[in-house]
Amino acid sequence: MITKNFIRDALYNPNDYISYHVGQELAELHPDKFIVGGHNWYFDLDAFVHDKRCSVVEEKSVFHHISTEWEGSERPLKQQINNAWLNVLWNGQLLDVVLITWSEGYYRRRHHWIIADEKKVAEEFLNAVCDWSYEVRGEILVYQDGYFEKDPKLFDSIKSATFDNLVLPESLNRQIQNDFQRFFESRELYERYGIPWKRGAIFIGPPGNGKTHTLKALINQLGKPCLYVRSFGDDEDNIAEIFKRARAITPCVVVLEDLDSMIEDKHRAFFLNELDGFQSNTGVVVLATTNHPEKLDSAILDRPSRFDRKYYFQLPADAERYAYISKWNQELQPELRVSERGAADLVRKTANFSFAYLKELFVSSMVQWVTDGNGGSMDNVILAQADLLRAQVKSH
Repeated sequence: MITKNFIRDALYNPNDYISYHVGQELAELHPDKFIVGGHNWYFDLDAFVHDKRCSVVEEKSVFHHISTEWEGSERPLKQQINNAWLNVLWNGQLLDVVLITWSEGYYRRRHHWIIADEKKVAEEFLNAVCDWSYEVRGEILVYQDGYFEKDPKLFDSIKSATFDNLVLPESLNRQIQNDFQRFFESRELYERYGIPWKRGAIFIGPPGNGKTHTLKALINQLGKPCLYVRSFGDDEDNIAEIFKRARAITPCVVVLEDLDSMIEDKHRAFFLNELDGFQSNTGVVVLATTNHPEKLDSAILDRPSRFDRKYYFQLPADAERYAYISKWNQELQPELRVSERGAADLVRKTANFSFAYLKELFVSSMVQWVTDGNGGSMDNVILAQADLLRAQVKSH
């Protein structure tokens, strides 16, 4: 007989005692059944149900506690079960699943107990949910604040990034594409000659010169599972968890953007050990970016076995600025375009502009053109705006 206040009574206990209390109570309630309990990030029962891998009915005698988060006007509300007693039908088997959430340190963690007629069934259900959640399918796996989250919206934004709409020096563009395409095609060759099948690369250069766009285009082109790390947090266990997950979904790509701001002194040795220590990172490509290579320890930047390739993203030269201006021009309404002569003048006026500044130049010029009554020459407007932005560039 399920008690109405089962979960409430459990949460009245000290945190260190809750798990034991729940296990003991369930054993007394169901002496003839098998109970498998624990805490695992990958027991994502909510997503498993959403994908119709099993069906669930809440146990009405116990309050069903769901949290609902708003994540933006264009995104659906995100709901997650915090505390509940669920009746689950999976592969013709009836199970009960108890979910209880409480705080442990800085994090809220959800614990689970699976109740089944046979131990084998409970363990197989746990494996099925975790195995399914572990896979990366049509999404980017994002790590932040101690949690993994699958982000299909970020995946969609990356799908629109290609090398065709990226302006880079031709040699750099070709080298980046060829290096990683060949790497993923050459596992057998690496193993034949006893070369570790792993890569590490750093994209280096001032902000606004195409590092992030190149990362997106490369991830899109390679089509491998991607683990995007927003922060390591303040715990070495987080770093270990990231690399553990990467090793489990190989071949894959791990992205560490703004690496210089992610690595703290106290975690540097641990990070280096995960990157190039006893554990094998076979099939893992680590792509990092930095605007400030001088802030990176030489053990990270200069040791070849960690980041064996460095790609430098310099301020665009005349040819790249002209290509960027031409690409923007093609996408504008005819009355907003600059003339050929205006484009040539613009190339001369924008020396030392990054791609980000060039984008700002076009956007601010269009706004100014509209503000002026949209009847004047775009050449005059954009060249005047270039003078204003050039003054800002010099002041920095």
